[in-house]
Amino acid sequence: MNFRYHTFAGLLLTAGITASADDDLGRLSANPYDAESTSNPYGAGSPYNADSINNPYGRYGSEYSNDSANNPYATNAPKLYDDNGNYRGRLSANPYDPESTSNPYGQYGSEYSPDSINNPYGAGSRYRADSPNNPYGRGLRVYGQGDGGHDDAGTDATADDSDPMSAWGASDSDAADSGWNFLSPGGDE
Repeated sequence: MNFRYHTFAGLLLTAGITASADDDLGRLSANPYDAESTSNPYGAGSPYNADSINNPYGRYGSEYSNDSANNPYATNAPKLYDDNGNYRGRLSANPYDPESTSNPYGQYGSEYSPDSINNPYGAGSRYRADSPNNPYGRGLRVYGQGDGGHDDAGTDATADDSDPMSAWGASDSDAADSGWNFLSPGGDE
């Protein structure tokens, strides 16, 4: 008998835990036509979007929020990643944070560092597709520190701790009713 183990539920659970850890804030890009670009005033760069780094009253755009890219004293600014998942520093106005893109002596802020978006011959080249300075490129992915799935009232907004599938609006009984059994062996006879 050929046994197969269905790990689909395990993959869904892992993806759900990972996805809720950080807020996707779009892409740091000079491309005003890309909907995910922080330079698009009608997309991710909208000053009316609550999670936009361009919203002066939002968590990631306020000059007073510790999570903001625009606070010169922030210690928890949004993180930058390229398309390969490589960390590219923090999008921060803090010139003293060693990981800040505004630190002129740091790895991610120096105009001489190949990892810096401020280096016109390195990661900041306007000819690289993943450079935030390329007006036709994709830029770098921006992630803000997530709030762990809690809404503003402090209540759990995504899932019941006892039922991990509730984050997708499903429950254990829904899976049982559908005839799918992800955790037990099945086989072709």
